[in-house]
Amino acid sequence: MVTAMHLCRGNFRSTFQGSGGYDAIADILFNKTNIDAYFMEYDTERAGGFEPLRLVPKGKKVVLGLVTSKTGKLESKDEIKRRVEAATKYIDLDQLCLSPQCGFASTEEGNLLSEDEQWAKLGFVVEIAKEIWGHA
Repeated sequence: MVTAMHLCRGNFRSTFQGSGGYDAIADILFNKTNIDAYFMEYDTERAGGFEPLRLVPKGKKVVLGLVTSKTGKLESKDEIKRRVEAATKYIDLDQLCLSPQCGFASTEEGNLLSEDEQWAKLGFVVEIAKEIWGHA
């Protein structure tokens, strides 16, 4: 069985609760928990840098939540690719994945984007993933 953890920073009607980098929890998170994969929110600068990823052991995966689920506007594909590349300074590309930063409806109220915008975001993630890793 593969176990995964999402590190949620809040997602109520396109708002958030938490800010700050992962530095303070990185060692415990990556080396003292029995988790195989981490879904980490990195859609804005409020998540800090990728430096904590240097502590991820081989064999574990990090899913970079670089695409926001808070707005319907698509990000720049080149910028997402640049950010994945920036993360590879600290962790191997084969340990990385890509996703939206959080779900589209953490509460029944959902976020402030349409269903069509949600599907467009998911298609966007798949398109970028194919370009980076060669498959989805």
